[in-house]
Amino acid sequence: MNEAVLHEALRLRDPAALLAQVLRQWEDFGRGDLWVFGYASLIWRPEFEAEESRQAQVFGYHRALRMRSRINRGTPERPGLVYALVPGGCCRGVVYRLAAGRVEEELPRLWAREMPTGVYDPRWLRCATAQGPVRALAFTLSRRSPAYTGQLNEDELLEVLRHARGCFGTTLEYVHLTATALRRHGMPDRESERLLALARRHRLIDRE
Repeated sequence: MNEAVLHEALRLRDPAALLAQVLRQWEDFGRGDLWVFGYASLIWRPEFEAEESRQAQVFGYHRALRMRSRINRGTPERPGLVYALVPGGCCRGVVYRLAAGRVEEELPRLWAREMPTGVYDPRWLRCATAQGPVRALAFTLSRRSPAYTGQLNEDELLEVLRHARGCFGTTLEYVHLTATALRRHGMPDRESERLLALARRHRLIDRE
């Protein structure tokens, strides 16, 4: 998909309207504390004040490095990749509890980070935790999204891991940070470890 078509597809999704919709849903739920599910960078760089965090698992979605990044971890000329929460399987991550009184302040800040183009489909997912289930806001990605890459072969992944760099660093750094954070939480991710092993075999990173 060329850049003009991509930008037009994303333009039709108004981030402000999506935020307003989520806030209305939160109000319908009773304006209580709001949980957010993190599956990648929200684990190692949440950037919001949470009253509590827990390890959690969602069913029906999984973490996959199949979303193009044209700013944060790549450029329009050489897109990078970031993780997305896509349908199928299950995913372990971290849920964060935002106090009810801070939701209207913190959620727009989170939105500015995660939803500047409206690329994600925000959904309320049931998350299993050791303390019991919670309903959490999650940023999912449709396979119909223009940002979704589908399955990439090894050569395509290596090209991205070697060269993609955006305003927040490289795709390879992003994968490494995510893998490290998940290990630290005691929930290593098979796909992240596979990608790091691939990078080591091709001497893109040192052996640990």
